[in-house]
Amino acid sequence: MTGSTDMRRVFVADLGGTHLRTAVVDESGRIQFRAKQQTPPAESAQDIVTVLVAAARECDRQSAAAGFSISAISVVAPGTVNVPAGSIIKVPNLPFLSGFNLAGAVSHELKRPALLENDANAAAVGEMWRGAARSRRSLVCLTLGTGVGGGIILDGKLWHGAHHAAAEVGHMCVEPFGGVTCTCGSRGCLEVYASATAIVRMTSEARSRYPHSRLQTDSELTSENIFRAGVAGDELALEVFRQMGVYLGIGLANLINILNPEMIVIGGGVMNAWQLFEKDMNREVNERAFPLLADLVKIVPAECGDDAGLLGAAKVAFDRDEETQ
Repeated sequence: MTGSTDMRRVFVADLGGTHLRTAVVDESGRIQFRAKQQTPPAESAQDIVTVLVAAARECDRQSAAAGFSISAISVVAPGTVNVPAGSIIKVPNLPFLSGFNLAGAVSHELKRPALLENDANAAAVGEMWRGAARSRRSLVCLTLGTGVGGGIILDGKLWHGAHHAAAEVGHMCVEPFGGVTCTCGSRGCLEVYASATAIVRMTSEARSRYPHSRLQTDSELTSENIFRAGVAGDELALEVFRQMGVYLGIGLANLINILNPEMIVIGGGVMNAWQLFEKDMNREVNERAFPLLADLVKIVPAECGDDAGLLGAAKVAFDRDEETQ
């Protein structure tokens, strides 16, 4: 193991539709500097490059003051990413990035190697490296947030698929009959039943059937206040999370039957309501998955929180560096 003075370090950025998280991570997985800001309003890809470069240069200054340097840049983004090319294929929340070689542009500005990865893929790597899936080699990581993202690791390696778009687990169908329309254009996707957005929609649709719910008086429903109502025993909130658990369990059973992972890790903001949906989720898994596989797989909450993507971005960069040496 290298000493602390010559240990490799990378600048990592998690570019979300709402927040931009940046950090410097060393090869032991320690986050040494970090920052979080609102994703700035941008009208062009160059605007995003400018923000990333400014954040990296600030981390350069802090690193130099601490006596070390940054060897590489690693950026993760939501949407479909061509990893070998370092380019964005499609990012729904930042459409002007579609088709843009983000890694190349950042590398050109900072004169250091840069790479690009999908955020849910990076979260899966982060959980395998320093989170709930340490020592595991085959796993699926689901991120339940505004949408539902996924990352698949098989035999210790990320599975990107033939066209760089594998693990779109949020868009597997879990309700074929009369399913809600999804933003992807299909109907009945897991994302419209197990995301924070789905929880708010399902609560709003069911509110008239629960006149005594405390959520009747909320002027603006959020997944967080629905969660709090559920913890307090509110029948409407409990029913919504029950339904969410059922649909999530159906999706997990499909993944278990197809991939036979050692572990499924569930992260994202919705994971905070684990106690409200876990029982129904596990019941569906046990009823629908092949019994032997259901008995052996571990379904666990994520441990890295918002750091999962940052840690995964760093690990991907360190692994790339080793492959090219």
